[in-house]
Amino acid sequence: MTDPQHPYSDAVVANGLVFVSGSLPLAADGSVVPGGRAAMDAAMAQLEQRMATVGVGLADVVKLTYFVTDMALRDFANEQYIELWNEPRPARTVVGVAELPRGAVVEIDAVARVR
Repeated sequence: MTDPQHPYSDAVVANGLVFVSGSLPLAADGSVVPGGRAAMDAAMAQLEQRMATVGVGLADVVKLTYFVTDMALRDFANEQYIELWNEPRPARTVVGVAELPRGAVVEIDAVARVR
């Protein structure tokens, strides 16, 4: 049965691509990691875990979307993006939003290719 608080798939494979649902910055105990680079890293770790369930990793990412509640967080997104990917990097979008689930400051989703 689907969890009513999580009524979607973490990752779906279709036509040689993996579509990964938005990942929040969650600590191991399920609490939300607040603000800054720590939140970016926690959200990316969550994204990696979701990708691993279908056998892909960061090297397979072709498109990322960062949703942030403060556009000043774009600097942290840029740092992370440069550290994790070499040229040519995946396509990327940063979208400013008014609010995210559980009061998070960032949510990251991705599209990856199946190798």
